[in-house]
Amino acid sequence: MRRFTEGFYGYAVALFVCLAGAGLFLLVTPQSREEHIPRREYSITVANFGHAVPYGVWAPRQDPAGWVPNSNRIAQGESGAKVLYLGYATAKRQHAMFAQSNEQPAAGFASRMANTDKAQGTQQVGGVAWEQRFRKDKNQRSLVRVTPEVTLVISGTADWPELAELAALLQQRPVG
Repeated sequence: MRRFTEGFYGYAVALFVCLAGAGLFLLVTPQSREEHIPRREYSITVANFGHAVPYGVWAPRQDPAGWVPNSNRIAQGESGAKVLYLGYATAKRQHAMFAQSNEQPAAGFASRMANTDKAQGTQQVGGVAWEQRFRKDKNQRSLVRVTPEVTLVISGTADWPELAELAALLQQRPVG
């Protein structure tokens, strides 16, 4: 027995036992080769936000094809105004976030959500002009729309067509 626990043979046996244990562990451990993005239903969050604000809430009529809603929350803005956030994994598996608030000044809210105050043009989506903003160091694109009641921002690493796809699906719901 001493021959197997000392010297080179002892080392070789111990190494073999460890590798066999690791191999057995990998063999019996369940493994998934499929992507899993947790889906978070946001309809209750949107309804609660609608009851808390004095304007008609904007929300997607439906989720874009292949997109997975993966986060949603209501937060307090800088001036005490409520902010609704809806997050998505896009069909190309990039990130997109939709935010809205009646926070004043609207330009400050839009700049904070887009991480930049510099517009680089406009994009027409469903006959409505959205301001485009881009922050290169964060690879962040943003579409901004300011209405008399609320500021809408769609932002993320998604490309411009994907952001426009979400913007095209937004509709305003009645107050309350």
